[in-house]
Amino acid sequence: MAVKMRLRREGKRKQPFYRVVVADGRSPRDGRFIEDIGYYQPLREPSEIAIDRDRALYWLGEGVQPSDAVRQLLRVSGIWEDFKPGDQGRQRPRAVAAQQKASAAAAGTADEQAEG
Repeated sequence: MAVKMRLRREGKRKQPFYRVVVADGRSPRDGRFIEDIGYYQPLREPSEIAIDRDRALYWLGEGVQPSDAVRQLLRVSGIWEDFKPGDQGRQRPRAVAAQQKASAAAAGTADEQAEG
């Protein structure tokens, strides 16, 4: 059974409200689910995200695959960093290379200043 962590849409027309659920991958989007672990309200200002950290980490540890949207919500709430430390998310390769180059240059100038 492929278990996934995904969003379940609720609310009225043009007023979406999403629940973060753990569900069997074969079940429909708004259908049967195993556990409800949080919610996301995109229309609030600012957007409101509430996810149970302990349950999310438990399910991620069990091998549940989050959808792209849920993975982004986990990053915003800081849960993804607890699960995969050092994972910066989807950054462009050039941006990552530029950051590494800048940090290497900064380390090089610090070494030169320490010697001189």
